[in-house]
Amino acid sequence: MRKCLLSIMVLLCCHIAIAQSAPETSKNAMVVTAQHLATNVGLQILKQGGNAIDAAVAVGYALAVVHPCCGNIGGGGLMLIHRANGKNIFINFREKAPAKLQRDMLIHNNKVDNKKILFGYLGSGVPGTVKGLNLALKKYGTMPLKIVMQPAIRLAQHGYKLTAGDVKFLGKFTDVFRQHMNVAKIFLKSGKPYKVGQILLQSELAHTLSLIAQHGSRAFYRGNIAKQMIKAIQAHGGVMTMKDLADYRAKITKPVVCHYRGYKVMSSPPPGSGTTLCEMLSILNAYPLSKMGFHSAESIHYNIEAMRYAFADRNHYLGDPAFVDNPAKKLLSPQYIKIIRQQIKANKAGNSRALLKKHLLQESPNTTHYSIVDQYGNAVAVTYTLNSFFGNKRIPGNTGFFMNDELDDFTIIPGKSNQFHLIQGKANLLAPGKQPLSSMSPTIIMKNNKLFMVVGTPGGSTIITQILEVIENVIDFHMNIAEAVAAPRYHMQWLPDKVYIEPHAFSKEVIKQLEKMGYKIHVGLASGEKRWGAVMAIKRNLKTGEYSGAADPRRPAGAARGY
Repeated sequence: MRKCLLSIMVLLCCHIAIAQSAPETSKNAMVVTAQHLATNVGLQILKQGGNAIDAAVAVGYALAVVHPCCGNIGGGGLMLIHRANGKNIFINFREKAPAKLQRDMLIHNNKVDNKKILFGYLGSGVPGTVKGLNLALKKYGTMPLKIVMQPAIRLAQHGYKLTAGDVKFLGKFTDVFRQHMNVAKIFLKSGKPYKVGQILLQSELAHTLSLIAQHGSRAFYRGNIAKQMIKAIQAHGGVMTMKDLADYRAKITKPVVCHYRGYKVMSSPPPGSGTTLCEMLSILNAYPLSKMGFHSAESIHYNIEAMRYAFADRNHYLGDPAFVDNPAKKLLSPQYIKIIRQQIKANKAGNSRALLKKHLLQESPNTTHYSIVDQYGNAVAVTYTLNSFFGNKRIPGNTGFFMNDELDDFTIIPGKSNQFHLIQGKANLLAPGKQPLSSMSPTIIMKNNKLFMVVGTPGGSTIITQILEVIENVIDFHMNIAEAVAAPRYHMQWLPDKVYIEPHAFSKEVIKQLEKMGYKIHVGLASGEKRWGAVMAIKRNLKTGEYSGAADPRRPAGAARGY
C-alpha cells in the first residue's frame, strides 16, 4: 500500500495541471458544477428547501448562461436520479435527427461534409434540454419552474463578472464569434474579446428564459422561440421544422445496473454509454488492481484491454433503442464477460483491427456535467451537451442561445470517424427521428443500499474511461474524492489502436514496459484537443454520512460547495 501511495504522489506532483487539495466537505448537501456561479445557484435552491431535482433544473438553466460553451438549452443530455425512497430514474433528453434529414445531405464526394455538420444548421438535432429539465421538475421536483429559473434569468439580465478562466476560454473563439453578427454583439465587447472583470450581459437569452419560465416547454417548442429557431435554421440550409420541435418528447426509463467489488453502479442506458462503462467494470472485477498498484504497467494493461473490448462492442452494437435492439444484457452477462477475459493475455497488448473480423458477441465530444445531493437523501447526475464547444457556433435569431451540432455523433458513413475519431457501426447510422449514440454516462454508485458516489464528466469519447478511472481511484486505490478526480488519466477507444495519456500520466519506466507489451503510447487526445474532461464528483462517507465533493482542477472555474 505504501508503494502504491508513493506512486500516486509522484504522478500527481509531476502533473502540472493538478493542484493537490482536500475535497469540499459538508454534512447536509453538496453541489458540484463546472462554473462556480452555477454551483451557487444550486446551493441557493437547496437552502430554500428545494430538493436535488429542483437544484439540478436550476443549475441546468444557470449553466446555459454562465457556461455557454457547454451548458445549454439548444442541445440535449441525460439525467440520472436516485430518490430518497430508493427508486432510480433515468431521463433521456438527447437530441433527435429532424424528420426530413437524410444521410446523403451530409455527404459530399463520398466524404462526410464536416462544414455542414459542425458549422451549419443541417448538423443540428432537435434540442431536448428544455423538455428534459422541465419533465424532471414536474415529476420529481417540489418548486415551481418560475422559482428555479429566476437565478438564471437574473444572471443573464444583469450579467456576471468574468474571471480569468472565463476570458481565456471565450478568447479562443474570438474569430468564430466575429463570423456572425448576432453572436459577436453578445460575446465580443465592441468587436474585441472581453477582459477580466468586465460584465457579460445576455439580455436576449434572459428574454428567452423568461418566456420558458412563464409558459413552460410550450414557449420553446411551439411559441415564438420555436418560430425564430426554425426561421434561422431553414434560412441557412437546415431542414428542421416546427413539427419536429412540437413532436419532441423526453423519455423516462430505467438506468443500466452492474456491480463492481460489492458496489452497485447505475448509469445511462443507450443512447448513453453506461452499458460500456459497466462492461469495463465487469471485465475488471476479476483482476486485483489494488495489489497491482496505481498506474503500474500491469493494472494499466488490464484497464486498456477492458476499454478496447468494451469500445469495440459499443461501436458495433449499440444505438438508439427506438431503432436498435441493444444487446445490453448479453454484453454484461457473466458468460460473455468470461469469453472476453479469455482473450486478454498477460503482458501482451490486444489487436483492435483483429476485432473488426472477430465479433465475440453472437446475436440471435463538448459537454458539461454536474452532480448534486440534497439534505433529504436524493441524488442527481446530469450530463448535457452542445457536442462541440458552443455547438455549431450559431445563435438562431434573437434567442440568445447556441444550437448544437449533435448529428456528428451519428455514423454518417460506416467506417469513417467523427470529430472524436470514433469509428462506429450501422447500429448508430443516422436516420430521421433517431437519437445519436452518446458517450455521456452520468453515474450513481450505491453500497448496501446507501448512496456512495455521484460522478460524471464531459470529454467526448473519453467520458467513459475517465469515469471508470475515478471509480477505480476511489474503490481500488483508496483516494479521497479530490485526489481521485485530479489524478492523471489515460484513454483507449478500440480504434485508433493507441493509448492516449495526459502529460506525465505514466512514468518513463511504465511507458517502456507498456511499449514492450506492444502498446502505442500517445500524449494527448485523438481529436488533437488538449482539454481532457472535467469530472464533477461527490462521495459519501458511509460511516459518518458526510459528503465530500470535488470539481476537476482541469476546469478552474468550477466549484464544489455544500452546507
